[in-house]
Amino acid sequence: MKKRDILTPIGITLGFVMLMFGILSSGGSGGFLSFLQLSSILIVIGGLFAALLINFNLEQIKLTRHVVKEAFNKNEQSLNDLIELFVRLSERARREGLLALENELDDVTDPFINKGVLLAVDGIEPEVINDIMSAEITAMEERHQSGRAIIEKAGEYAPAWGMIGTLIGLVLMLNNLTDPTTLGPNMAVALLTTFYGTVLANLVFIPMAGKLENKTNEEIFLKQIVIEGVIGVQSGQNPRILKEKLSAFLSKEMTKKDSEEEYMEETINEA
Repeated sequence: MKKRDILTPIGITLGFVMLMFGILSSGGSGGFLSFLQLSSILIVIGGLFAALLINFNLEQIKLTRHVVKEAFNKNEQSLNDLIELFVRLSERARREGLLALENELDDVTDPFINKGVLLAVDGIEPEVINDIMSAEITAMEERHQSGRAIIEKAGEYAPAWGMIGTLIGLVLMLNNLTDPTTLGPNMAVALLTTFYGTVLANLVFIPMAGKLENKTNEEIFLKQIVIEGVIGVQSGQNPRILKEKLSAFLSKEMTKKDSEEEYMEETINEA
């Protein structure tokens, strides 16, 4: 089950708060309002959207909302819980046979785990199971990369459109050098478009694309553990050996924490 990842909104909010602090603490006469320029906003946002429309098809554009939403979610699946699940499946498979595992899947909501276990129950060869599930991982990675490409391209286009706005402002300023009253507004367009484009790229789009890539890598890592677990259960590995094998994927900190929890549980039971 996915829950909200509070770090993404906190990071974006903190970034804008720091910008606001820098603007307001400067003591300028215009303050925050001097950084609001409608023409600059329209150049960056409008140009960025136009470039994305040219670069991607309609179906990919429609996915943008879903992709952005994923950056604000996190997967609560625990590695320890995943290992314990396969240890339990292994124990039941050795005790009652592989067919008994179908009843264990009632409480499992992950379709990837369900698919792997059902393949094992059907008696598919381990190599074939590995190939089928690895192909699904590859397809998932390509889908994620395709969706993430929109955010990555937005991070590339935003500063470029900021520079385009800067050029527009400079051209307007040079064409009206005889009129001092136009120098300020034109210079504001020139500088603020670069400011808007750079902020959007480096505070929103590029970090968001990085988080999505990290989430994809994490999901691939979990699915690889699932494959090892499914093959281990099907081959009839001893549950303790399977647990040791899957625990190799845990970090030292997680392994230490797990050992401490087991020690506390044994101490309580002995008492």
